Amino acid sequence: MNSIELVKKTILGLNESGVTPVYGWVKANLSDMINDKYGSVHNFEDAFGFDLAHIFGGPQAFDTPEINRLRDDCAVITPQMLLDMTLSDPNREEDYAEIKNELTHQRISRGRFCYVQTWGTFEAVNGVFGIQNHLLYMALYPDLLGEIYKRLTPWTLSFINNIIDLGIDMVHISDDWGAQNGLLFSPDIWRRMIEPHHREMVRAAHERGVLASLHSDGNVNGVLEGIAEIGYDLVHPYQESAGMDYSYYLNRYHDQFAIMGGLCVQTAIGFGNPVRLENEIRRLFSLLKNKRWVFCTTHYVQQHCSMEELEFAFDLALELAKKSKRA
Repeated sequence: MNSIELVKKTILGLNESGVTPVYGWVKANLSDMINDKYGSVHNFEDAFGFDLAHIFGGPQAFDTPEINRLRDDCAVITPQMLLDMTLSDPNREEDYAEIKNELTHQRISRGRFCYVQTWGTFEAVNGVFGIQNHLLYMALYPDLLGEIYKRLTPWTLSFINNIIDLGIDMVHISDDWGAQNGLLFSPDIWRRMIEPHHREMVRAAHERGVLASLHSDGNVNGVLEGIAEIGYDLVHPYQESAGMDYSYYLNRYHDQFAIMGGLCVQTAIGFGNPVRLENEIRRLFSLLKNKRWVFCTTHYVQQHCSMEELEFAFDLALELAKKSKRA
């Protein structure tokens, strides 16, 4: 069974091989360190036999130069300003070159399960407004924000269909809703303003025969039922350090969606404590192995992680996952 089949079967609860898929978000902060030893992040991924590839790229909905001009001219970007902007064309073929190149390397050449990220309804405008202003606008101007979200959804659906045409395995919708102890907004606001758009995006993926995953940092316990109802196949990171209990998932939701994550960048890896790191990885496998679980970091491994610690973590993960050790 190759990596694509292994990951798909794991997500769908059909993996009876005894092998756990392994992945890690290592590129963003550690690429220089990895390049120095391995020559490239791609070589590191090969050395540790990663089963998945997280691919970025494609067009942006809002024109970055225009957003920057607004920031220069105005102290604050308001919802009405954003409504007055024209969204970019999501169908320009040249904007997908980076995704095509990565799919050629990761899926065709290496046989990895490939998922491509798109922004969700909430996160798509966080960078424009700033999260504090965005939350304020939710309370003050819900109708205007609703119009922005409504305009963004058809654009995102076009993007989703375009990346599916390129041959991806899963649409990965990034939409951070959680703080460390709960949601950034009420479940009622989530139901009214955000959930309908996610339902459309997941439906679009499923209608084209690909899986759909959600990334949200923090504690999203307040909308787990809604996440399951929408039909998400996988949730990342299911953040235990933010109060997301694995026992609750296993008792309540294991038959509805898979989880990816476990290796916490806030509490486990990158702190120069190999005993704690080893105990944590062993604990994770004792709880989650042979479940609908993909071993992964909870987010990007931070710069304070050493190469020795990074290699130790993934060597141990490979051993416990019953995958071949790296060369």
